[in-house]
Amino acid sequence: MEKSTNPSPMFDRRTFLKNGSLGALFLVARPLSVEATPTSAMEAIHKVTGGKKLQEGNVNIDLAEIAENGGTVPVKVSVDSPMTEEDHITAVHIYTDGNPFPEVASYFFGPHNGQAYMSIRLRLLKTQSVIAVAETSSGEAYIGSKAIKVTIGGCGG
Repeated sequence: MEKSTNPSPMFDRRTFLKNGSLGALFLVARPLSVEATPTSAMEAIHKVTGGKKLQEGNVNIDLAEIAENGGTVPVKVSVDSPMTEEDHITAVHIYTDGNPFPEVASYFFGPHNGQAYMSIRLRLLKTQSVIAVAETSSGEAYIGSKAIKVTIGGCGG
């Protein structure tokens, strides 16, 4: 057997991988702050909108009534707005009320977009509501929601 010619035995490949894995585990396994994680969709919405009064209307959610596969559920959201410099949608936030983390996505718009429209595929754990909140350039906030039944294995239950 030959003696190792590695000039720096402290940093061999095995030690590097072991230490790197421990560091990655620390980053992934650290607990989230209780204050930073809203427990419900409404708490998350109020956190993002600053507690603005939410008005019904103008938010259209295109979503199937039943999803046979909760792993990939297509959702389309559009908001009625003239999208002019003076009056346009600035953001659309998507939430679910049945997943562990209610915040799903946020999309930001300006008058240059022409229309406030977005689509996304969601992973839904169970039957729940998908909620969309639209913020306007004038400081108003609109809300819309639609329920979806998520079946397990396509069995209707």
